[in-house]
Amino acid sequence: MSGSEKTIRVLLADDHPVVREGLAAMLNRRADMEVIGEVADGRTAVQFYQEHRPDVTLMDLRMPQMGGVAAIVTIREQFPEARIIILTTYDGDEDIYRGLQAGAMAYLLKDTPREELLETIRAVHAGQRRIPPAVAGKLAERITGPSLTERELAVLEQIVAGKSNREIGQALVITEGTVKAHVNNLLGKLGVNDRTQAVTEALRRGIVHLD
Repeated sequence: MSGSEKTIRVLLADDHPVVREGLAAMLNRRADMEVIGEVADGRTAVQFYQEHRPDVTLMDLRMPQMGGVAAIVTIREQFPEARIIILTTYDGDEDIYRGLQAGAMAYLLKDTPREELLETIRAVHAGQRRIPPAVAGKLAERITGPSLTERELAVLEQIVAGKSNREIGQALVITEGTVKAHVNNLLGKLGVNDRTQAVTEALRRGIVHLD
């Protein structure tokens, strides 16, 4: 590597030690990359970024303390130039939409081939975006499809938690009839026929998650 080339300083944010160690070993073998930090939750990722300003951050979506999307939003509020790649197992269209909307410059799955991951790190470091075709297709479906309102999303989360319409009404301080109307609306938007299918579809797409 010539003196004019700069080593890409990378932060790894993932709550699985094996994943972090594997990525660190792979990246540190590259002459143009150096892992400067490994963290296991979003809150620590934000703190590390504030202190060390890595060139590129690999961020998982589902982590304790603070999830990846919230961490990206927090970092980019302070550092709009932050270059962050989501690297996750979650490929639901809502996960993709929220991650990229938060400001991530690339969205990769953990089974991405090694060379594609390395190329993406270099591209993002150079200021480019990278969205694989399969991810772009799901993003397009999410953007063009009907979105749930905040109230419909709240009702859906209660359904996932196993609550009845009466219990949902009590929790959200709305009438049971209003709950039924919201349920019918969200079933239509999700393209399903009943509450069980709604839960399955919402989990598949990443609209809600089981903690």
